Amino acid sequence: MEYTLGLILAFIGVGLAVIPAGIGSSSGVGLVGRMGAGVITEDPDKFGPILLLQAIPGTQGVYGFLTGLMIMVRIGALGGGLKALTVNQGLLFLLAAIPVGVVCWVSATFQGQVAAAGVSVVAKRPEEMGKSVILAAMVETYAVLSLLASLLLVFSIQV
Repeated sequence: MEYTLGLILAFIGVGLAVIPAGIGSSSGVGLVGRMGAGVITEDPDKFGPILLLQAIPGTQGVYGFLTGLMIMVRIGALGGGLKALTVNQGLLFLLAAIPVGVVCWVSATFQGQVAAAGVSVVAKRPEEMGKSVILAAMVETYAVLSLLASLLLVFSIQV
C-alpha cells in the first residue's frame, strides 16, 4: 500500500481529533482531582460524589477518540484495507476533526474548572451535589455539539 498525501492528511486529522481533546480532558480531570484530594483528606466519605465530578471532564477525551476512530474506520485503517485517498479527501477528514479537537480541548478545561468549584460546594453542602453536577454538565453541551458536527462531516466525505 502506498501512502498518499491524502491518507497522511487523514491520519493528521485523527491526531487532531484525539490529542487536543485528550489534553483538555486530562487537564480538567487533574484539576478536579487536586481539589478533591484536599476534601477527601478531611472527609473520606465524600469520595463518591467527588469521583463523579472528576469523571465529568473526561468525556471530551472520549469524544475526540470516537471521532478519530470513525475517521480510521472510514479510511480503512482498521482491518488492513487502507484506501488511497486524494489530497482533497484527506484534507476534508483533517478539517472534519477540527470542531471536536478544538471545542473539546477548551470545554474540558472549562468543565474541569466548574467541576472543581463543585467540589467546594460538596465540601460545604453535600446535599447540593446535584446542582454541582448540572452546572458542570452544562459545559458539556458544546462538546456534544462539536462531536456531532465532526461526525456528520466525517460521514459526509465520499471515499
